[in-house]
Amino acid sequence: MRASFSTIKLHVLRKLLNTLPNYLTYHSVAHTKYVLEKVIYIASKEGVTGHDLFLLKIAALYHDIGFIQTHIEHEKIGCEIVRKELPKFEISKEDIEAICGMIMATKIPQQPKTHLEEILADADLEYLGTKHFFSVSELLYQELKYYNTDLSREEWNKIQINFIENHQYHTNFCRRYKSFRKEKHLKALKMR
Repeated sequence: MRASFSTIKLHVLRKLLNTLPNYLTYHSVAHTKYVLEKVIYIASKEGVTGHDLFLLKIAALYHDIGFIQTHIEHEKIGCEIVRKELPKFEISKEDIEAICGMIMATKIPQQPKTHLEEILADADLEYLGTKHFFSVSELLYQELKYYNTDLSREEWNKIQINFIENHQYHTNFCRRYKSFRKEKHLKALKMR
């Protein structure tokens, strides 16, 4: 019998808590929980329920699990972990591939191909259009400084400006309700 979502959630969160490196200030357990919360919310606004919502929630839990090994190609590693672990929870091969598609859709630059992939991609970067943008981007800056100690604030601002200028939301909900605030953040960054 297929495992319940709560069983899978407990397994993944425990694994992340026990194995994610401490220097991951952005790609943390808190980020995974946030993306899960946003996936559920955006899915409700996009009319996604039932089995599709179940798959989306699993993809949200696993979307950054590759970071337990490395930040390079972490989405691909995440899919390897998913293909190894999810059969134990009685998740079908077809569903596992759909989950991997969603995980790969979070890779930058995002190129989602299905509605579910669009929802996870938007949930992952939803913070760009929220009041939490500056505090969350600070966590990402601290994490990136671990990999590149020379990363200056000026360089980081340029990276963020370029990123936001090239980012677009995919779901109707995020395009309608998140784009305006994201543009305000872009203006604020350009004034720095």
